[in-house]
Amino acid sequence: MTTFEDSYQSACRSGLLPGVVLLAASKDGDFEYAKTLGVRSLKPGNHKPIELDTVLALASCTKLMTAISVLQCVERGLLNLDEDVSPILPEVGKYGIITDFDDVAGQPILVKNMKQVTLRHLLSHTAGYQYDLMTPILQKWRASRGEAPWSGPTVEEKSTLPLLFESGTSWAYGAGADWAGKLIERVTGQSLESYMSKNIWGPLGIKDITFWPKERVDMQHRIADMSMLVPGSEEAIDAADVDINGGIEECLGGGGAFASGESYMTLLKAVLREDPNLLRPDSFTELFKPQLDEQCSAALHSLLLGDPQMQEYIGMNIPTSGRKNWSFAGLLSLDEYPGWMKEGTLLWGGVPNIVWFIDRQAGFCAFAGCQVVPPMVRPIMELHERFQHGIYKLYANSMEQKVDGRL
Repeated sequence: MTTFEDSYQSACRSGLLPGVVLLAASKDGDFEYAKTLGVRSLKPGNHKPIELDTVLALASCTKLMTAISVLQCVERGLLNLDEDVSPILPEVGKYGIITDFDDVAGQPILVKNMKQVTLRHLLSHTAGYQYDLMTPILQKWRASRGEAPWSGPTVEEKSTLPLLFESGTSWAYGAGADWAGKLIERVTGQSLESYMSKNIWGPLGIKDITFWPKERVDMQHRIADMSMLVPGSEEAIDAADVDINGGIEECLGGGGAFASGESYMTLLKAVLREDPNLLRPDSFTELFKPQLDEQCSAALHSLLLGDPQMQEYIGMNIPTSGRKNWSFAGLLSLDEYPGWMKEGTLLWGGVPNIVWFIDRQAGFCAFAGCQVVPPMVRPIMELHERFQHGIYKLYANSMEQKVDGRL
């Protein structure tokens, strides 16, 4: 076993981690890595091994597919990245900007937003939205309406929120991709399930990605159960009843899909090689391009430097001091780390402590997937960090062996 595999195995034995799926591949196909460790459930009597085809809740890993779908619609003339979305999405900006909350009166202080919200803003998290679950002032707004945070079975109910700032002036992590998914549905007349099946999963030969795995007879028996780490404990407990999608009854473009690790890896490899079945070359350039201007980039860095919890949640193990930006597909590392990531590496993940990266310069991508909440907890992210570093060493060794074999 490698060092990182030993670490994961020890975590499985100690009870910290029920199970994990690890995958990596090179662009040219000469390097392939796949490993599973542990079980897919802590439910009594259901300790079956986790496998490459075990179905995982992807959470925010869904955002990559939504971004690809948006750019496909742009290519077809159905959407424009820089036009006001309100004619199609009147819910966006409906409540204006929340500037404060009057605790005595129990009322929010709202002002009309003066800037239009565009699709580019939604995908780059510069629209002004932030998830209410992580925003005290939005939780007060919800409570003033007799609502719970992130509640309701539809995108409209979950994500029709006040903005925190004028679009294009700052950065906050929120439901932009959920609205982008709803925009796709409204302009195409299809659900995201139908659209992605026809335009992403089908062309790539992927069968094990869906928003509704419990409705798929071929997937029902392979779904991993959620587990939970209780604060103060390093032993996970069964949490099979936890619904990380909050009772959603429609496709959630920012976090609602499920997939096997091997199926999601097929997608990552297709993006790495810029598969023409997905996008044109100029659209792939747009997908990977840093989207934040100086002002919004400064807001992102300020958030990560000033809020350790947000650094943990969205930092993806990139050093806090490292230069970063945001692409339509996730967080961009703008620095090179010798023996590790090249400049421009794209990283993202999902709530159940899932992480992935695509390093275009190195021609390499990887995925580490488990099903544990709360999101991005330090003990598990430390395991993933060892994987993120260690898999590069395996890749480098394989390339050296390949060169030696040609001499």
